[in-house]
Amino acid sequence: MSKPVLLTVDDDPGVSRSVARDLRRRYGQDHRIVRAESGADALEALRELVLRGEPVAAILADYRMPGMNGIEFLEQAMDIAPHARRALLTAYADTDAAIQAINVVDVDHYLLKPWDPPEEKLYPVVDALIETWRAVGQRPVDEIRLVGHRWSAESFAARDFLARNAVPYRWYSSDDAEGARLLDAAGAGADDLPVVITVDGTALRAPTDAQIASACGLTVDPATDFYDLIVIGGGPAGLGSAVYGASEGLRTVLVERQATGGQAGQSSRIENYLGFPDGVSGAQLTDRARRQAAKFGAEVLTARDVVALEVRGSARVVQFGDGSEIAAHAVVLATGVAYRSLDAPGVAELAGRGVYYGSAATEAPACAGQDVYIVGGANSAGQAAVFFSRHARSVTVLVRGPNLEASMSHYLIKQLEAIDNVVVRTGTEVAEACGDGHLERLVLSDRTSGEKETVEAGAMFVFIGAAPRTDWLDGVVVRDARGFVPTGPDLTHGGGPPPGWTLDRDPYHLESSVPGVFVAGDVRSESVKRVASAVGEGAMAVTLVHRYLAEQ
Repeated sequence: MSKPVLLTVDDDPGVSRSVARDLRRRYGQDHRIVRAESGADALEALRELVLRGEPVAAILADYRMPGMNGIEFLEQAMDIAPHARRALLTAYADTDAAIQAINVVDVDHYLLKPWDPPEEKLYPVVDALIETWRAVGQRPVDEIRLVGHRWSAESFAARDFLARNAVPYRWYSSDDAEGARLLDAAGAGADDLPVVITVDGTALRAPTDAQIASACGLTVDPATDFYDLIVIGGGPAGLGSAVYGASEGLRTVLVERQATGGQAGQSSRIENYLGFPDGVSGAQLTDRARRQAAKFGAEVLTARDVVALEVRGSARVVQFGDGSEIAAHAVVLATGVAYRSLDAPGVAELAGRGVYYGSAATEAPACAGQDVYIVGGANSAGQAAVFFSRHARSVTVLVRGPNLEASMSHYLIKQLEAIDNVVVRTGTEVAEACGDGHLERLVLSDRTSGEKETVEAGAMFVFIGAAPRTDWLDGVVVRDARGFVPTGPDLTHGGGPPPGWTLDRDPYHLESSVPGVFVAGDVRSESVKRVASAVGEGAMAVTLVHRYLAEQ
Protein backbone atom coordinates (compact mmCIF):
# COMPACT_ATOMS: atom_id res chain seq x y z
CA MET A 1 0.00 0.00 0.00
CA SER A 2 1.22 3.53 -0.81
CA LYS A 3 2.34 5.78 1.98
CA PRO A 4 -0.53 7.86 3.38
CA VAL A 5 -0.50 11.41 2.03
CA LEU A 6 -0.38 14.63 4.04
CA LEU A 7 -1.63 17.42 1.75
CA THR A 8 -0.91 21.10 2.48
CA VAL A 9 -2.53 24.04 0.69
CA ASP A 10 -1.26 27.63 1.03
CA ASP A 11 -1.02 30.40 -1.55
CA ASP A 12 2.02 31.92 0.18
CA PRO A 13 5.04 30.04 -1.26
CA GLY A 14 7.13 30.74 1.84
CA VAL A 15 4.47 29.38 4.23
CA SER A 16 3.81 26.44 1.90
CA ARG A 17 7.46 25.44 1.86
CA SER A 18 7.75 25.97 5.62
CA VAL A 19 4.85 23.71 6.57
CA ALA A 20 5.96 21.04 4.06
CA ARG A 21 9.51 21.18 5.48
CA ASP A 22 8.27 20.74 9.06
CA LEU A 23 5.99 17.89 8.04
CA ARG A 24 8.76 16.05 6.18
CA ARG A 25 11.06 16.39 9.16
CA ARG A 26 8.61 14.57 11.43
CA TYR A 27 6.49 12.41 9.10
CA GLY A 28 8.49 12.02 5.88
CA GLN A 29 9.61 8.46 6.58
CA ASP A 30 6.08 7.03 6.83
CA HIS A 31 4.04 9.59 4.85
CA ARG A 32 4.22 11.35 1.51
CA ILE A 33 4.01 15.13 1.79
CA VAL A 34 2.19 16.84 -1.09
CA ARG A 35 1.83 20.62 -1.27
CA ALA A 36 -0.28 22.90 -3.45
CA GLU A 37 -0.43 26.70 -3.71
CA SER A 38 -4.12 27.15 -4.53
CA GLY A 39 -7.41 25.47 -3.76
CA ALA A 40 -7.95 24.56 -7.42
CA ASP A 41 -4.51 22.91 -7.67
CA ALA A 42 -5.12 21.04 -4.42
CA LEU A 43 -8.48 19.70 -5.64
CA GLU A 44 -6.84 18.46 -8.84
CA ALA A 45 -4.08 16.82 -6.80
CA LEU A 46 -6.69 15.17 -4.59
CA ARG A 47 -8.53 13.76 -7.61
CA GLU A 48 -5.31 12.28 -8.99
CA LEU A 49 -4.41 10.76 -5.63
CA VAL A 50 -7.84 9.15 -5.31
CA LEU A 51 -7.74 7.84 -8.88
CA ARG A 52 -4.34 6.26 -8.19
CA GLY A 53 -5.69 4.72 -5.00
CA GLU A 54 -3.32 6.63 -2.72
CA PRO A 55 -4.75 7.14 0.78
CA VAL A 56 -5.03 10.75 1.97
CA ALA A 57 -4.63 10.87 5.75
CA ALA A 58 -4.88 14.61 6.44
CA ILE A 59 -5.33 17.97 4.70
CA LEU A 60 -3.98 21.25 6.08
CA ALA A 61 -5.47 24.26 4.29
CA ASP A 62 -4.79 27.97 4.76
CA TYR A 63 -7.89 30.08 5.35
CA ARG A 64 -6.91 33.22 3.41
CA MET A 65 -6.46 32.11 -0.18
CA PRO A 66 -7.63 34.12 -3.20
CA GLY A 67 -10.31 32.63 -5.41
CA MET A 68 -11.19 29.87 -2.97
CA ASN A 69 -10.66 30.24 0.76
CA GLY A 70 -9.73 27.34 3.02
CA ILE A 71 -13.29 26.62 4.15
CA GLU A 72 -14.59 26.53 0.56
CA PHE A 73 -11.71 24.24 -0.41
CA LEU A 74 -12.24 21.83 2.49
CA GLU A 75 -15.96 21.66 1.74
CA GLN A 76 -15.19 20.44 -1.79
CA ALA A 77 -12.32 18.25 -0.61
CA MET A 78 -14.73 16.34 1.67
CA ASP A 79 -16.55 15.02 -1.41
CA ILE A 80 -13.30 13.78 -3.00
CA ALA A 81 -11.53 12.40 0.08
CA PRO A 82 -14.24 12.04 2.75
CA HIS A 83 -12.06 10.04 5.15
CA ALA A 84 -9.18 12.53 5.25
CA ARG A 85 -8.89 14.52 8.47
CA ARG A 86 -9.02 18.30 8.09
CA ALA A 87 -7.19 21.23 9.69
CA LEU A 88 -7.40 24.95 8.94
CA LEU A 89 -4.39 27.28 9.10
CA THR A 90 -5.49 30.68 10.38
CA ALA A 91 -4.11 33.96 11.63
CA TYR A 92 -5.08 35.06 15.12
CA ALA A 93 -7.61 37.50 13.65
CA ASP A 94 -9.38 34.65 11.85
CA THR A 95 -10.47 32.52 14.80
CA ASP A 96 -14.12 33.27 13.91
CA ALA A 97 -13.43 31.62 10.56
CA ALA A 98 -12.05 28.59 12.35
CA ILE A 99 -15.23 28.26 14.38
CA GLN A 100 -17.24 28.62 11.17
CA ALA A 101 -15.14 25.82 9.69
CA ILE A 102 -16.15 23.54 12.52
CA ASN A 103 -19.82 24.08 11.74
CA VAL A 104 -19.56 24.04 7.93
CA VAL A 105 -16.97 21.36 7.16
CA ASP A 106 -16.55 19.65 10.55
CA VAL A 107 -12.86 20.60 10.62
CA ASP A 108 -10.93 18.56 13.17
CA HIS A 109 -8.50 21.30 14.29
CA TYR A 110 -7.34 24.76 13.50
CA LEU A 111 -3.74 25.96 13.68
CA LEU A 112 -2.63 29.51 14.39
CA LYS A 113 0.23 30.90 12.29
CA PRO A 114 3.10 30.97 13.06
CA TRP A 115 3.27 27.51 14.63
CA ASP A 116 6.77 27.74 16.08
CA PRO A 117 7.93 25.66 17.77
CA PRO A 118 6.36 22.85 15.71
CA GLU A 119 7.06 20.32 18.48
CA GLU A 120 4.50 22.15 20.63
CA LYS A 121 2.06 23.72 18.17
CA LEU A 122 2.11 21.71 14.93
CA TYR A 123 3.07 18.12 15.60
CA PRO A 124 0.53 17.38 18.38
CA VAL A 125 -2.27 18.48 16.04
CA VAL A 126 -0.99 16.43 13.10
CA ASP A 127 -0.42 13.45 15.40
CA ALA A 128 -4.09 13.65 16.42
CA LEU A 129 -5.22 13.89 12.80
CA ILE A 130 -3.18 10.83 11.80
CA GLU A 131 -4.31 8.84 14.84
CA THR A 132 -7.97 9.54 14.07
CA TRP A 133 -7.49 8.69 10.39
CA ARG A 134 -5.83 5.38 11.29
CA ALA A 135 -8.76 4.54 13.58
CA VAL A 136 -11.26 5.22 10.79
CA GLY A 137 -9.08 4.90 7.69
CA GLN A 138 -10.77 4.48 4.36
CA ARG A 139 -11.70 0.88 4.72
CA PRO A 140 -15.09 -0.13 3.34
CA VAL A 141 -17.59 0.27 6.15
CA ASP A 142 -19.78 -2.71 6.89
CA GLU A 143 -23.20 -1.28 7.68
CA ILE A 144 -25.96 -2.71 9.80
CA ARG A 145 -29.36 -2.33 8.13
CA LEU A 146 -32.22 -1.21 10.34
CA VAL A 147 -35.83 -1.41 9.19
CA GLY A 148 -38.40 0.38 11.28
CA HIS A 149 -41.21 2.89 11.33
CA ARG A 150 -40.74 6.64 11.69
CA TRP A 151 -43.18 6.81 14.61
CA SER A 152 -42.23 3.59 16.38
CA ALA A 153 -40.71 4.15 19.83
CA GLU A 154 -38.92 0.82 19.59
CA SER A 155 -37.45 1.76 16.20
CA PHE A 156 -36.24 5.06 17.60
CA ALA A 157 -34.63 3.26 20.55
CA ALA A 158 -32.73 0.94 18.18
CA ARG A 159 -31.54 3.86 16.03
CA ASP A 160 -30.48 5.80 19.11
CA PHE A 161 -28.58 2.81 20.52
CA LEU A 162 -26.66 2.25 17.28
CA ALA A 163 -25.87 5.95 16.82
CA ARG A 164 -24.70 6.52 20.38
CA ASN A 165 -22.44 3.47 20.18
CA ALA A 166 -20.95 4.73 16.87
CA VAL A 167 -22.10 1.65 14.97
CA PRO A 168 -22.49 2.39 11.22
CA TYR A 169 -26.01 1.61 10.09
CA ARG A 170 -28.44 2.44 7.29
CA TRP A 171 -32.05 3.24 8.08
CA TYR A 172 -34.94 1.95 5.96
CA SER A 173 -38.54 2.93 6.57
CA SER A 174 -40.97 0.05 6.52
CA ASP A 175 -43.26 2.29 4.42
CA ASP A 176 -40.73 2.51 1.58
CA ALA A 177 -40.25 -0.06 -1.17
CA GLU A 178 -36.71 -1.06 -0.11
CA GLY A 179 -37.74 -1.35 3.53
CA ALA A 180 -40.69 -3.54 2.57
CA ARG A 181 -38.40 -5.68 0.39
CA LEU A 182 -35.98 -6.22 3.28
CA LEU A 183 -38.84 -7.16 5.62
CA ASP A 184 -40.13 -9.67 3.09
CA ALA A 185 -36.66 -11.16 2.64
CA ALA A 186 -36.33 -11.48 6.41
CA GLY A 187 -39.75 -13.09 6.69
CA ALA A 188 -40.81 -10.32 9.06
CA GLY A 189 -43.89 -8.15 9.34
CA ALA A 190 -45.05 -4.95 10.99
CA ASP A 191 -45.32 -6.67 14.38
CA ASP A 192 -41.61 -7.55 14.26
CA LEU A 193 -40.29 -3.98 14.00
CA PRO A 194 -37.62 -2.93 14.33
CA VAL A 195 -35.71 -5.50 12.30
CA VAL A 196 -31.92 -5.37 12.45
CA ILE A 197 -30.06 -7.09 9.60
CA THR A 198 -26.43 -7.77 10.43
CA VAL A 199 -23.49 -7.71 8.04
CA ASP A 200 -23.66 -11.49 7.61
CA GLY A 201 -27.39 -11.32 6.76
CA THR A 202 -28.84 -12.43 10.09
CA ALA A 203 -32.21 -10.79 10.78
CA LEU A 204 -33.05 -9.87 14.38
CA ARG A 205 -36.72 -9.17 15.04
CA ALA A 206 -37.54 -6.60 17.73
CA PRO A 207 -34.14 -7.22 19.37
CA THR A 208 -33.05 -6.04 22.80
CA ASP A 209 -30.12 -3.67 23.20
CA ALA A 210 -27.99 -6.59 24.34
CA GLN A 211 -28.85 -8.60 21.23
CA ILE A 212 -28.06 -5.64 18.98
CA ALA A 213 -24.79 -5.03 20.82
CA SER A 214 -23.71 -8.64 20.47
CA ALA A 215 -24.63 -8.76 16.77
CA CYS A 216 -22.69 -5.55 16.10
CA GLY A 217 -19.50 -6.79 17.72
CA LEU A 218 -19.76 -4.74 20.90
CA THR A 219 -18.48 -6.49 24.01
CA VAL A 220 -21.28 -7.67 26.28
CA ASP A 221 -19.62 -10.50 28.24
CA PRO A 222 -16.73 -9.98 30.67
CA ALA A 223 -13.42 -11.69 29.98
CA THR A 224 -13.11 -12.89 33.55
CA ASP A 225 -15.11 -12.93 36.77
CA PHE A 226 -12.76 -10.91 38.98
CA TYR A 227 -11.09 -7.52 38.47
CA ASP A 228 -9.15 -4.97 40.43
CA LEU A 229 -11.70 -2.28 39.56
CA ILE A 230 -15.25 -2.24 38.25
CA VAL A 231 -16.50 1.10 36.94
CA ILE A 232 -20.28 1.32 36.66
CA GLY A 233 -21.39 3.95 34.15
CA GLY A 234 -19.76 5.15 30.95
CA GLY A 235 -20.18 8.92 31.15
CA PRO A 236 -17.26 11.33 31.53
CA ALA A 237 -16.65 10.27 35.15
CA GLY A 238 -16.73 6.57 34.32
CA LEU A 239 -14.53 6.97 31.26
CA GLY A 240 -12.09 9.04 33.33
CA SER A 241 -11.89 6.26 35.92
CA ALA A 242 -11.46 3.60 33.24
CA VAL A 243 -8.63 5.50 31.52
CA TYR A 244 -6.74 6.21 34.74
CA GLY A 245 -7.41 2.81 36.27
CA ALA A 246 -6.23 0.85 33.25
CA SER A 247 -3.28 3.16 32.54
CA GLU A 248 -2.07 2.66 36.11
CA GLY A 249 -2.05 -1.13 35.89
CA LEU A 250 -5.42 -2.04 37.41
CA ARG A 251 -7.45 -4.77 35.73
CA THR A 252 -10.37 -2.53 34.87
CA VAL A 253 -13.80 -3.16 33.42
CA LEU A 254 -16.35 -0.46 32.63
CA VAL A 255 -20.01 -1.49 32.59
CA GLU A 256 -22.52 0.66 30.67
CA ARG A 257 -26.23 -0.04 30.35
CA GLN A 258 -26.72 1.76 27.02
CA ALA A 259 -23.87 3.75 25.46
CA THR A 260 -20.69 5.41 26.67
CA GLY A 261 -20.78 9.17 26.98
CA GLY A 262 -23.85 9.56 29.17
CA GLN A 263 -25.71 12.84 28.84
CA ALA A 264 -22.50 14.58 27.77
CA GLY A 265 -22.15 12.13 24.89
CA GLN A 266 -25.46 13.36 23.47
CA SER A 267 -24.38 17.00 23.47
CA SER A 268 -24.01 18.51 20.00
CA ARG A 269 -21.28 20.92 21.12
CA ILE A 270 -19.44 21.37 24.43
CA GLU A 271 -17.74 24.74 24.27
CA ASN A 272 -16.53 25.30 27.84
CA TYR A 273 -14.43 22.16 28.26
CA LEU A 274 -10.81 22.98 29.03
CA GLY A 275 -8.43 22.52 26.12
CA PHE A 276 -11.05 22.75 23.36
CA PRO A 277 -11.37 26.47 22.61
CA ASP A 278 -13.34 25.77 19.45
CA GLY A 279 -15.62 23.29 21.18
CA VAL A 280 -16.03 19.56 20.82
CA SER A 281 -19.10 17.44 20.28
CA GLY A 282 -20.06 14.99 22.97
CA ALA A 283 -19.75 12.15 20.47
CA GLN A 284 -16.20 13.16 19.54
CA LEU A 285 -15.13 13.50 23.17
CA THR A 286 -16.71 10.15 24.02
CA ASP A 287 -15.11 8.38 21.07
CA ARG A 288 -11.66 9.65 22.00
CA ALA A 289 -12.10 8.67 25.65
CA ARG A 290 -13.42 5.22 24.73
CA ARG A 291 -10.47 4.57 22.40
CA GLN A 292 -8.11 5.87 25.07
CA ALA A 293 -9.53 3.46 27.65
CA ALA A 294 -9.22 0.56 25.21
CA LYS A 295 -5.66 1.57 24.38
CA PHE A 296 -4.68 1.07 28.01
CA GLY A 297 -6.47 -2.27 28.23
CA ALA A 298 -9.76 -1.45 29.93
CA GLU A 299 -12.70 -3.68 29.01
CA VAL A 300 -15.93 -1.92 28.08
CA LEU A 301 -19.15 -3.91 28.47
CA THR A 302 -22.18 -2.47 26.69
CA ALA A 303 -25.91 -3.10 27.23
CA ARG A 304 -25.38 -4.65 30.64
CA ASP A 305 -27.82 -3.56 33.31
CA VAL A 306 -26.45 -3.62 36.85
CA VAL A 307 -29.18 -4.49 39.35
CA ALA A 308 -27.37 -5.06 42.66
CA LEU A 309 -24.18 -4.51 44.62
CA GLU A 310 -23.13 -6.94 47.34
CA VAL A 311 -20.27 -7.02 49.84
CA ARG A 312 -18.67 -10.43 50.27
CA GLY A 313 -15.69 -10.06 52.56
CA SER A 314 -13.07 -8.05 50.69
CA ALA A 315 -14.85 -8.54 47.36
CA ARG A 316 -17.38 -6.12 45.91
CA VAL A 317 -19.82 -8.08 43.75
CA VAL A 318 -21.84 -6.53 40.92
CA GLN A 319 -24.91 -8.42 39.74
CA PHE A 320 -26.44 -8.10 36.26
CA GLY A 321 -30.06 -8.29 35.23
CA ASP A 322 -29.60 -11.73 33.66
CA GLY A 323 -28.42 -13.19 36.99
CA SER A 324 -24.71 -13.27 36.18
CA GLU A 325 -22.16 -11.36 38.23
CA ILE A 326 -18.58 -10.11 38.39
CA ALA A 327 -16.48 -9.07 41.38
CA ALA A 328 -13.59 -6.76 42.15
CA HIS A 329 -11.48 -5.36 44.95
CA ALA A 330 -13.02 -1.90 44.40
CA VAL A 331 -15.93 -0.25 42.57
CA VAL A 332 -16.45 3.25 41.18
CA LEU A 333 -20.09 4.29 40.90
CA ALA A 334 -20.38 6.71 37.96
CA THR A 335 -23.96 6.04 36.89
CA GLY A 336 -24.77 9.69 36.29
CA VAL A 337 -28.32 10.95 36.15
CA ALA A 338 -31.32 10.63 33.84
CA TYR A 339 -33.62 13.38 32.66
CA ARG A 340 -36.83 13.45 34.66
CA SER A 341 -40.03 12.54 32.87
CA LEU A 342 -42.27 15.40 31.84
CA ASP A 343 -45.52 14.99 33.77
CA ALA A 344 -48.21 16.17 31.38
CA PRO A 345 -51.10 14.35 29.66
CA GLY A 346 -50.12 12.66 26.40
CA VAL A 347 -46.36 12.88 26.92
CA ALA A 348 -45.78 9.29 28.04
CA GLU A 349 -47.91 7.90 25.20
CA LEU A 350 -45.93 9.85 22.59
CA ALA A 351 -42.42 9.13 23.96
CA GLY A 352 -40.23 8.04 21.06
CA ARG A 353 -42.95 9.24 18.67
CA GLY A 354 -42.08 12.90 18.50
CA VAL A 355 -41.36 13.32 22.22
CA TYR A 356 -37.73 12.62 23.13
CA TYR A 357 -35.58 12.85 26.24
CA GLY A 358 -32.16 14.29 25.55
CA SER A 359 -30.79 15.55 22.28
CA ALA A 360 -31.75 12.52 20.09
CA ALA A 361 -29.50 13.73 17.27
CA THR A 362 -30.74 10.94 14.98
CA GLU A 363 -34.00 12.90 14.64
CA ALA A 364 -32.31 16.04 13.29
CA PRO A 365 -32.89 15.32 9.56
CA ALA A 366 -36.58 14.66 10.22
CA CYS A 367 -36.89 18.11 11.81
CA ALA A 368 -36.31 19.91 8.51
CA GLY A 369 -39.15 22.38 7.98
CA GLN A 370 -40.64 21.55 11.38
CA ASP A 371 -41.37 23.60 14.50
CA VAL A 372 -39.31 22.11 17.31
CA TYR A 373 -39.74 22.70 21.05
CA ILE A 374 -37.00 22.33 23.66
CA VAL A 375 -38.14 21.99 27.27
CA GLY A 376 -35.60 23.06 29.87
CA GLY A 377 -33.33 25.94 30.80
CA ALA A 378 -29.93 24.39 31.51
CA ASN A 379 -26.87 24.10 29.25
CA SER A 380 -28.00 20.81 27.70
CA ALA A 381 -31.22 22.47 26.52
CA GLY A 382 -29.31 25.46 25.13
CA GLN A 383 -26.87 23.25 23.24
CA ALA A 384 -29.77 21.28 21.78
CA ALA A 385 -31.50 24.50 20.67
CA VAL A 386 -28.36 25.66 18.86
CA PHE A 387 -28.02 22.25 17.18
CA PHE A 388 -31.63 21.88 16.03
CA SER A 389 -31.76 25.49 14.81
CA ARG A 390 -29.61 24.31 11.87
CA HIS A 391 -32.29 21.82 10.83
CA ALA A 392 -35.71 23.00 11.99
CA ARG A 393 -37.84 25.87 10.68
CA SER A 394 -38.10 27.21 14.22
CA VAL A 395 -36.91 26.26 17.69
CA THR A 396 -38.75 27.40 20.80
CA VAL A 397 -37.13 26.96 24.20
CA LEU A 398 -39.71 26.58 26.98
CA VAL A 399 -38.49 27.63 30.42
CA ARG A 400 -40.55 27.42 33.60
CA GLY A 401 -38.54 30.11 35.39
CA PRO A 402 -38.48 33.86 34.75
CA ASN A 403 -35.15 33.82 32.88
CA LEU A 404 -32.21 31.70 31.74
CA GLU A 405 -29.49 33.42 33.75
CA ALA A 406 -29.94 31.22 36.82
CA SER A 407 -29.46 27.94 34.95
CA MET A 408 -27.62 28.47 31.65
CA SER A 409 -24.06 29.60 30.91
CA HIS A 410 -23.71 33.17 29.66
CA TYR A 411 -22.04 32.16 26.38
CA LEU A 412 -25.00 29.93 25.46
CA ILE A 413 -27.55 32.63 26.26
CA LYS A 414 -25.71 34.98 23.92
CA GLN A 415 -25.60 32.32 21.20
CA LEU A 416 -29.34 31.76 21.42
CA GLU A 417 -30.02 35.50 21.23
CA ALA A 418 -28.05 35.68 17.98
CA ILE A 419 -29.94 32.87 16.18
CA ASP A 420 -32.89 34.17 14.17
CA ASN A 421 -35.05 31.05 14.31
CA VAL A 422 -34.69 30.45 18.07
CA VAL A 423 -37.21 31.91 20.51
CA VAL A 424 -37.03 31.62 24.31
CA ARG A 425 -40.35 31.61 26.17
CA THR A 426 -39.97 32.01 29.92
CA GLY A 427 -42.66 31.29 32.51
CA THR A 428 -44.10 28.64 30.19
CA GLU A 429 -44.72 24.93 30.63
CA VAL A 430 -46.23 22.09 28.62
CA ALA A 431 -49.78 21.33 29.69
CA GLU A 432 -50.49 18.57 27.17
CA ALA A 433 -49.01 16.73 24.18
CA CYS A 434 -51.42 15.75 21.42
CA GLY A 435 -51.31 13.71 18.24
CA ASP A 436 -52.62 10.65 16.44
CA GLY A 437 -49.82 8.11 16.81
CA HIS A 438 -47.15 10.80 16.95
CA LEU A 439 -46.69 14.33 18.29
CA GLU A 440 -48.62 16.94 16.30
CA ARG A 441 -49.54 19.67 18.79
CA LEU A 442 -48.60 21.00 22.22
CA VAL A 443 -50.78 22.86 24.68
CA LEU A 444 -48.64 25.50 26.42
CA SER A 445 -49.57 27.17 29.67
CA ASP A 446 -48.46 30.58 30.95
CA ARG A 447 -47.46 30.00 34.59
CA THR A 448 -48.44 33.51 35.63
CA SER A 449 -51.78 34.04 33.92
CA GLY A 450 -52.79 30.42 33.42
CA GLU A 451 -53.63 31.22 29.81
CA LYS A 452 -53.27 28.26 27.44
CA GLU A 453 -52.22 28.17 23.81
CA THR A 454 -52.19 25.30 21.30
CA VAL A 455 -49.26 25.20 18.86
CA GLU A 456 -48.22 22.91 16.02
CA ALA A 457 -45.15 20.84 16.95
CA GLY A 458 -43.03 18.48 14.88
CA ALA A 459 -40.88 17.32 17.80
CA MET A 460 -40.25 18.04 21.46
CA PHE A 461 -36.97 17.38 23.25
CA VAL A 462 -37.07 17.34 27.05
CA PHE A 463 -34.19 18.39 29.32
CA ILE A 464 -35.72 18.85 32.76
CA GLY A 465 -34.02 18.10 36.04
CA ALA A 466 -31.90 15.10 36.80
CA ALA A 467 -32.71 11.94 38.72
CA PRO A 468 -29.95 9.55 39.84
CA ARG A 469 -30.20 5.88 38.91
CA THR A 470 -29.51 4.48 42.35
CA ASP A 471 -32.59 2.46 43.40
CA TRP A 472 -30.53 -0.71 42.97
CA LEU A 473 -28.21 0.49 45.78
CA ASP A 474 -31.02 0.72 48.35
CA GLY A 475 -30.05 -0.97 51.63
CA VAL A 476 -26.39 -1.29 50.66
CA VAL A 477 -25.05 2.24 50.17
CA VAL A 478 -26.29 5.32 52.03
CA ARG A 479 -28.21 7.71 49.73
CA ASP A 480 -29.66 11.14 50.41
CA ALA A 481 -33.33 12.05 50.18
CA ARG A 482 -33.08 12.66 46.43
CA GLY A 483 -31.24 9.40 45.71
CA PHE A 484 -27.76 10.88 45.28
CA VAL A 485 -24.84 9.17 47.03
CA PRO A 486 -23.03 11.18 49.75
CA THR A 487 -19.30 10.56 50.19
CA GLY A 488 -16.40 11.39 52.50
CA PRO A 489 -17.05 14.35 54.84
CA ASP A 490 -20.76 14.38 53.95
CA LEU A 491 -21.07 10.99 55.68
CA THR A 492 -19.54 12.13 58.97
CA HIS A 493 -21.37 15.37 59.73
CA GLY A 494 -22.51 14.02 63.09
CA GLY A 495 -18.94 13.31 64.16
CA GLY A 496 -19.19 9.54 63.81
CA PRO A 497 -18.77 7.07 60.95
CA PRO A 498 -21.72 6.17 58.69
CA PRO A 499 -23.91 3.19 59.65
CA GLY A 500 -22.13 -0.12 59.11
CA TRP A 501 -18.69 1.45 58.61
CA THR A 502 -16.08 -1.14 59.65
CA LEU A 503 -12.74 0.67 59.32
CA ASP A 504 -10.82 2.73 61.88
CA ARG A 505 -10.43 5.66 59.49
CA ASP A 506 -13.11 7.99 58.09
CA PRO A 507 -14.30 7.52 54.49
CA TYR A 508 -12.05 9.03 51.85
CA HIS A 509 -13.28 12.11 50.03
CA LEU A 510 -15.06 10.18 47.22
CA GLU A 511 -15.74 7.01 49.20
CA SER A 512 -19.30 5.94 49.93
CA SER A 513 -20.63 4.39 53.14
CA VAL A 514 -19.22 1.05 51.92
CA PRO A 515 -15.41 0.83 52.08
CA GLY A 516 -13.91 0.34 48.62
CA VAL A 517 -16.97 1.70 46.81
CA PHE A 518 -16.23 5.16 45.41
CA VAL A 519 -18.50 7.66 43.69
CA ALA A 520 -17.69 10.08 40.86
CA GLY A 521 -19.63 12.51 38.72
CA ASP A 522 -23.23 13.63 38.75
CA VAL A 523 -24.50 10.75 40.89
CA ARG A 524 -22.43 11.98 43.84
CA SER A 525 -24.32 14.15 46.30
CA GLU A 526 -23.48 17.87 45.98
CA SER A 527 -21.25 17.31 42.93
CA VAL A 528 -20.61 20.03 40.36
CA LYS A 529 -22.62 19.12 37.28
CA ARG A 530 -19.93 19.80 34.67
CA VAL A 531 -18.03 17.51 32.28
CA ALA A 532 -14.63 18.73 33.51
CA SER A 533 -15.41 18.08 37.17
CA ALA A 534 -16.81 14.63 36.35
CA VAL A 535 -13.62 13.65 34.52
CA GLY A 536 -11.56 15.01 37.41
CA GLU A 537 -13.55 13.05 39.97
CA GLY A 538 -13.19 9.90 37.87
CA ALA A 539 -9.41 10.31 37.91
CA MET A 540 -9.35 11.21 41.61
CA ALA A 541 -11.41 8.15 42.48
CA VAL A 542 -8.71 5.91 41.01
CA THR A 543 -6.09 7.59 43.21
CA LEU A 544 -8.25 6.77 46.23
CA VAL A 545 -8.76 3.21 44.97
CA HIS A 546 -4.98 2.75 45.05
CA ARG A 547 -4.91 4.08 48.60
CA TYR A 548 -7.69 1.71 49.61
CA LEU A 549 -6.01 -1.30 47.97
CA ALA A 550 -2.76 -0.52 49.78
CA GLU A 551 -4.62 -1.01 53.08
CA GLN A 552 -5.83 -4.49 52.21
